Amino acid sequence: MERESMEFDVVVVGGGPSGLSAAIRLKQINADLNVCVLEKGSEIGAHILSGAVIETRSLAELFPDWKERDAPLLTPAADDRFMFLTESRAIRLMTPPQMNNHGNYIVSLGNFTRWLGAQAEALGVEIFAGFAAAEVLYHEDGSVKGVATGDMGIGKDGQPTHNHTPGVELWARQTIFAEGCRGSLTKTLFDRFDLRKDCEDQTFGLGIKELWEIDPAKHKAGTIIHTVGWPLDTQTYGGSFLYHLENNQVAVGFVVGLDYANPHLSPFDEFQRFKTHPAIRPIFEGGRRVSYGARALSEGGFQSVPKLSFPGGVLVGDTAGFLNVPKIKGTHTAMKSAMVAAEAVAEALAHEGGSNEVAAYPEHLKKSWLWQELHEVRNIRPSFHWGLWGGIAYSALETYVFKGKMPWTLHHRPDHLALKKASECPKIAYPKPDGVVSFDKLSSVFISSTNHEENQPAHLKLRDPAVPVAINLEHYDAPEQRYCPAGVYEIVRNDDGSNPRLQINAQNCLHCKTCDIKDPTQNINWVVPEGGGGPNYPNM
Repeated sequence: MERESMEFDVVVVGGGPSGLSAAIRLKQINADLNVCVLEKGSEIGAHILSGAVIETRSLAELFPDWKERDAPLLTPAADDRFMFLTESRAIRLMTPPQMNNHGNYIVSLGNFTRWLGAQAEALGVEIFAGFAAAEVLYHEDGSVKGVATGDMGIGKDGQPTHNHTPGVELWARQTIFAEGCRGSLTKTLFDRFDLRKDCEDQTFGLGIKELWEIDPAKHKAGTIIHTVGWPLDTQTYGGSFLYHLENNQVAVGFVVGLDYANPHLSPFDEFQRFKTHPAIRPIFEGGRRVSYGARALSEGGFQSVPKLSFPGGVLVGDTAGFLNVPKIKGTHTAMKSAMVAAEAVAEALAHEGGSNEVAAYPEHLKKSWLWQELHEVRNIRPSFHWGLWGGIAYSALETYVFKGKMPWTLHHRPDHLALKKASECPKIAYPKPDGVVSFDKLSSVFISSTNHEENQPAHLKLRDPAVPVAINLEHYDAPEQRYCPAGVYEIVRNDDGSNPRLQINAQNCLHCKTCDIKDPTQNINWVVPEGGGGPNYPNM
């Protein structure tokens, strides 16, 4: 069936904070612009996951009256704590200045994004939730024409079912890609326009989060705790966060840098083990786990920012990698990049003719506070390639003495190349979950409300079906079984232990993209499933 088409001035791919901020700014500048936002989640905010402590700088630029508009920033940050954990002790350290949260707010980023969506719709932005952008469209001259949503009602055999509905083409004068970390369409743009030729490789972390309702006697609204150390070894980058929100809720999470070397490591099980620490466990005993989720984070920072403009489109937000890792914040930077992009796009659309590449966007961005903020901290994350103590020592020197003005920039290495052979690394014995503060993967996925239409092609594609056994299992003990936080990948065998093969439980997928990043041969390609599929995070 032939696809229908719709024409807009601007199409925004992704309904997160950056995509919505871009759409809002465009309508603020020119209310007559025809702007739409595509969101693959079932609703705005369904797939959003972050700690989250938000810095309000960009929000105040977008809506100076955000308080009067009842933005859901309900819990001011009150008390910062930074601790180093051993297996039995918690040692309080001086909080790094980048992690000072005075003036910030602990929020549900999902609820904040839903509020942004309402502001966008009030300005006349058209929002299409439950529609996944599956293909980039191009003009004959090679410039981006827009995107097409995926077909609905395609069976596992690749054939249309009785529910088949073809996708829709959305044509635009400019397309803003705000897909978030490791965007599936953005990956194709990197290749087509060679957007990464002048930057470092992107590097990533995996963030895993739970939302708890705890005993009111243990709850202290506004408390912020970060830890490093146990249960990770000193060569593995990562740490935890605990944020006390309103209503006796605590957001707890664990981030592991995906440049870890030991293929036996399981980020999910490290998180569960962390909660059993004697300084952490009492917080959650007697409480109730409400929700669970996971997502990858772009940690490369300043030196990993790609070329941001190309004929017909621009990149904004975490799909371009604007996370400030030392601050552990990316919402304000994602929003700022999108607002700068929107201003440049609106200016370009106001002038007919000439190039359809908005080259002014990266130039304006380099003059903004965002560029300076990321440049000052560019060396902190890569310094942890020297281990925990080397990274802390270097970061202190750069922060307190040189203040980000070092005459050099440290390098990154691709995460998928960091794994060592399984035979070269110690195995890790993880304790069984106790069902009180620690849990298994499948019960965790259940409370993420993840759902996919079962009769659809798997959205996790293997470039070579032989690789999972011949390479991953043979050399790395099938690390996809452990780096996936949702139990998607499983090595199954016959009853006698013969004929090992990879089973992909795609219905469990949380859309975290870790497999696409960490697979040692880059054999796994994550693409969007049927629109509306995936997690449905409440208050996350």
